[in-house]
Amino acid sequence: MARQNGIIKLKGTIGDISFYKTGDGHLAREKGGVDASRIANDPAFQRTRENGSEFGAAGKGGKVLRNAIRILLQNAKDKRVVSRLTTDLLKIVKTDATNERGLRTIEKGDMNLLKGFEFNINGKLGSTLFVAFNKDFDRVSGEATVGITPFSPKIRIAAPSGTTHFKMVMGAAEVDFVNETSTFESDETAVLPYDSADTAVINLSASVTVNSSLPVVQVLGIEFYQEVNGAMYPLKNGSYNALSVIDVTTA
Repeated sequence: MARQNGIIKLKGTIGDISFYKTGDGHLAREKGGVDASRIANDPAFQRTRENGSEFGAAGKGGKVLRNAIRILLQNAKDKRVVSRLTTDLLKIVKTDATNERGLRTIEKGDMNLLKGFEFNINGKLGSTLFVAFNKDFDRVSGEATVGITPFSPKIRIAAPSGTTHFKMVMGAAEVDFVNETSTFESDETAVLPYDSADTAVINLSASVTVNSSLPVVQVLGIEFYQEVNGAMYPLKNGSYNALSVIDVTTA
């Protein structure tokens, strides 16, 4: 592929050259490849069809999960989160030891591989919050909890320059990858001062369906603010906010 330079950026196709925009800028490439009908029917492309099917499952699953936690994700994500999440979910699909190749699914794979996934590569929870926390999910009651003992924000949080306040957020998503639906609930602290004084004990909880048999994904995050004339503003448009998968439970 080639990068487009100059003032005027093209989109579309001219001759055998396709012009398009990506997160890396305006690019151009020559059209080519195997005819789609051949890929769909030729036995020689069986592996290609299987790979495409499983990639599609990972892509759809990623969309279901992103939609589930959208209320938190909109404040903590990077421009490559879609592709990064799809890549990790595809790895999970490939661990499915039940279904045949091409029919493997996320829910039959090892979803524990999703633990630690960072939705914002520019603000990872693992390199932002340096305090132990307890997490739990009671499938019978459907309640997910996170508990954090008192800590000094200045010591235990690596906040970006300009931070005056912060907020802890958590959420629990019950995800149905088959029907592409979800149930989600979140909780958050008040906006807290970023200073040296210890916080109070932080207890966050969120509930999903009682006795659910579906996978439940728990996320924990931190959002940064700057106080200006008594008003709180998301620091740098939230570009350094963190949100991470801290637990995944399956039936």
